[in-house]
Amino acid sequence: MSDSSNFINTDFAKIKKLEEKPHEYEQELQRTRNLQERLRALVTVIRNITEELYLEPLLWRIMDEVKRILKADRCTVFLLDEEKKELWSKVAHGIEGYEIRFPLSKGIAGYVAKTGEVLNISNCYQDPRFNPEIDRKTGYRTRNILCVPMRNKLGEVVGVFQVLNKLDGAFTDDDVEMLLLISTIAASQIENAQLYEEQRKTFNSLIETLASTIDARDPLTAGHSRRIMLYADEIAKLANFSIEEREILRTAALLHDIGKIGVRESILTKKSKLTPSEYEHIKSHVVYTRAILKKIHFSWKFRQVPQIASSHHEKMNGSGYPEGLKGDAIPVGGRILAIADLFDALTSKRHYADRMKFEKVVQILEQGADLEYDAELIEAFKRIPLDRLVLILEDENSQHLSQDDLHFLSHYTLNDLVQTLQNSNFPKDQLFVQTFMKYYFRQY
Repeated sequence: MSDSSNFINTDFAKIKKLEEKPHEYEQELQRTRNLQERLRALVTVIRNITEELYLEPLLWRIMDEVKRILKADRCTVFLLDEEKKELWSKVAHGIEGYEIRFPLSKGIAGYVAKTGEVLNISNCYQDPRFNPEIDRKTGYRTRNILCVPMRNKLGEVVGVFQVLNKLDGAFTDDDVEMLLLISTIAASQIENAQLYEEQRKTFNSLIETLASTIDARDPLTAGHSRRIMLYADEIAKLANFSIEEREILRTAALLHDIGKIGVRESILTKKSKLTPSEYEHIKSHVVYTRAILKKIHFSWKFRQVPQIASSHHEKMNGSGYPEGLKGDAIPVGGRILAIADLFDALTSKRHYADRMKFEKVVQILEQGADLEYDAELIEAFKRIPLDRLVLILEDENSQHLSQDDLHFLSHYTLNDLVQTLQNSNFPKDQLFVQTFMKYYFRQY
């Protein structure tokens, strides 16, 4: 008889034996169901976390999955900063909005990171390793903790999973086993995300350096490409673009004027009004932009950058250049860049003009809606909080900005400012208007 037949016969024999003892049979059946449920949960975790490349949303996904599967109240993934000998996390359930950092010598998580041990503590306040400082600061009451190390492929501890307050009692051995399995999968994906983030930072620093080099040809346009990138990103965020779409747009924004390298400096820095032929020469910079960017090897994800970057002077009614594209034929990223580029042109000092009165800026934006610029994207732009607008307008003078003023302005949007300036029933001397104008006209 084959081995497989022996296995089947043995299995049937076991089942028959258990059927004779209903209580044990039911227990075994429940254990099998629990195992199947956990295997399904593990497959879900693997699928969900391996789809994410960006570190912060990846950490959120991991924490949410662990919290759900272990039926706990909170979860935090702490990463090890080997250089500073600290644990840190950008994200944590219940403590959103700021980065957590503490030395390895503190708390349960620090102990686990140092020793590599697994700790399942049923009563935290009776354990001398527990640090109650965060509970005191937040008002949260930690009952029990499951804390496991997260190891890389070499077996080195690279972080810690900390799960708080099991909803139906204490953490079990099955919970420990499941968390160790998840931590192994998560460690690999987190390392991939960290590597990707480092590559992205290198790429972005090169792009920003290239953009600032182009802007530096004319001292008055210094910071232009970076401001366009910041305005465009705010619009994209308010228009619900994905993280990946925003990254592509930021790259295109930083490179949108790279074609100016082919424009004669005498025309680029001319202090008087341009002649028609000089204006035509200036217009050629978008053609140069596309030609230059098409020669750069972008990854598949960034393949749209040349098209987006070179379409920032196209208009919704087809009156733009270089191709006279209309409406949806213009890439949505190009439509965003067009609004950002117009706003920056109107609100920046130029050889031939100072910063325009803000009422006039708004008038030009709204007159161009639908005819030249995408009206929906202009509406998104008008939802930018005023503190963000000031920070971008004065990006190169941020050291002069009052944090109290910025906090105050964060309660208002550009749309609030527009409505106040346009509505004769609204007093124009409201404090938020005065505060914004103080920075807009640099009266600080």
